Amino acid sequence: MKNILTTLALTTALVMPGAVMARDITLTGTLKTYGGQGAYLAVYVTNANGGYVGTVWVGGGKSKYFQHFTHWSRATGGNVGNAMTGASVGSGRTFQVTFNLADTLIDAGYQLRIDAAVENMRDAPSDIVIPLTSDNFGTANSGRRYVRSVFLQ
Repeated sequence: MKNILTTLALTTALVMPGAVMARDITLTGTLKTYGGQGAYLAVYVTNANGGYVGTVWVGGGKSKYFQHFTHWSRATGGNVGNAMTGASVGSGRTFQVTFNLADTLIDAGYQLRIDAAVENMRDAPSDIVIPLTSDNFGTANSGRRYVRSVFLQ
């Protein structure tokens, strides 16, 4: 029941700004081969001013490590208890997340961000920042540290 409520809250947060039309977005990401343990990832949306809009997905089931997502943790005000989580993602592996996004967020200054953290390695806040523009759909976007690429469709 908690997962259903979390999903409903997230979908509402990302769809309500449009309240008219929304679309399913599939994010496919691949991590670089970095030689460490599985990466924890926080995928979230910010507005044109950099303000937090909502969390799309968190990869990594131990919430005690969420503090390493410094940008995401700060954006949520530390209230990360309701994050939808999946498994961490291994070095060189691919992950895929599908979520609903209001059409009005596209080409309106919003961004999709991914924070990454790997145990015993440096954290990567905003490892990748992808402006939610029409041009960035169907195009590979490169990360800085652990994320090799992210493809939105």
